Amino acid sequence: MRNFYERNILPSMIDVMCGMPMFERHRQRLVPQASGRVLEIGIGTGRNIAHYRPEQIQCLCAVDPGLHRKARRRARKRGMEILEVPLTAEKIPVADASFDCVVCTFSLCTISDPNAALSEMRRLLAPGGRMLFAEHGSAPEAWVRRWQEGITPYWKLIGGGCHLNRNIPALIERSGFRIEGLKAGYERGPRVLSYLYSGTAVPR
Repeated sequence: MRNFYERNILPSMIDVMCGMPMFERHRQRLVPQASGRVLEIGIGTGRNIAHYRPEQIQCLCAVDPGLHRKARRRARKRGMEILEVPLTAEKIPVADASFDCVVCTFSLCTISDPNAALSEMRRLLAPGGRMLFAEHGSAPEAWVRRWQEGITPYWKLIGGGCHLNRNIPALIERSGFRIEGLKAGYERGPRVLSYLYSGTAVPR
């Protein structure tokens, strides 16, 4: 059962933060590539919806503990329908190979068991399917990583379980994906928050 903060305050706070230009640039580059039967992990308030090309989308299925009203409103404005799976990403009750594309942006940081979630994403991709991802995570410099490690236990409490210190490429590759076209680097902002990864991954 989510508390008042998680239901009413946290989504709006994350919506503002994840709408910052450093995050939006990655969405603008990545999300328009989605096509066919699309599964979005952690759709949240629907920040990605503005970047989908509706004519390319056969269906959009969203995994989230509870679809936020902002996501519904943004989908209506684009003339898109969201099929909701109100569960967590670690176990998705959908048949194997059900989707052509999985979209996961700024969500792996909050998932309790990212390895299980990524394994589910791989299972759900049809032959020839791919995952589009954009995430923040562990920085290359040791001194930044030390700060990320130190801050994460406290940051999780106010950030909906957000981890600052996850090695996103390693997590993805350990789950049976091959990464293509990886982009990684700092965006403008505090270094503990602003090292971003984005790219495409396909099942090995």
